[in-house]
Amino acid sequence: MTEAFCPDCKKPTEVVLDHAAGDTVCVECGLVLEAHSIDETSEWRTFANESGDNDPVRVGGPSNPLLNDGGLSTVISKPNGSSGDLLTSTLGRWQNRGSNPDRSLIMAFRTIATMAERLGLVATIKDRANEIYKKVEDLKSIRGRNQDAILAACLYIACRQEDKPRTVKEICSVANGASKKEIGRAKEFIVKQLEEEMGKSMEMGTIHAGDFLRRFCSHLNMNNQAVKAATEAVKRSEELDVRRSPISIAAAAIYIISQLSDDKKLLRDISRATGVAEGTIRNSYKDLYPHAAKLIPDWFAKEEELKNLCAP
Repeated sequence: MTEAFCPDCKKPTEVVLDHAAGDTVCVECGLVLEAHSIDETSEWRTFANESGDNDPVRVGGPSNPLLNDGGLSTVISKPNGSSGDLLTSTLGRWQNRGSNPDRSLIMAFRTIATMAERLGLVATIKDRANEIYKKVEDLKSIRGRNQDAILAACLYIACRQEDKPRTVKEICSVANGASKKEIGRAKEFIVKQLEEEMGKSMEMGTIHAGDFLRRFCSHLNMNNQAVKAATEAVKRSEELDVRRSPISIAAAAIYIISQLSDDKKLLRDISRATGVAEGTIRNSYKDLYPHAAKLIPDWFAKEEELKNLCAP
């Protein structure tokens, strides 16, 4: 209950809010202090067909500017039950027969949303991937190409542009069968098409080893001290002229730090977590080793252990 000043009682009294009538009533004398007031709180209602569905949704989804109808078209569904209503089912059949220009787009957006959800990506990345696909689809240049690879490539580019890059192997794991090579080719094709359309180079964002490091360390269940050391190592590696991919540098840094820590990780486990081949990790380590004193100054006292890492 809340309090309000009652003119009859001539003092502040407790009041009751009658939400059905919109009245504010004094509990002591029954005087209506305010009538037909507007309730500005959320009004949740369920419009589900099943009575057991407690989903508090009272409106449809938000409009989608990428669709011709904004995604606000009405869909006639068949009521529950085996027989159903003849009129409603007939209207539903006629609606299904009608052409929907956005049908392929809706299916593509759903696929992108599923992939983004499986990778734990935020909504901004999913929306950016939808925009990229819409632009490419409008160019009418993707007909006959691997649709799964195109959608995965759009998501890969969106991650790069939003500074939350994912490896091609990570994208491939949710790409409905598209291979790394197919996704790579689709990415190059999309970038080329959009650059020709815009008349300028396409911003993709710069990849750093640190963008992948914490996620890789999390997959390996590394402790905080090792994660911190590996993070500092890859940050210092950017000042060096090591001609390796950021993913390979991140994998090599994890390999070095894990071998110097008490919780050692097997090379095959690091390879599985990072998606980098074991041989590539060893070769990247050999490139980083001459700079180990600068990369991990606090741990460089264990130099003899580092030397033994290259042993077959």
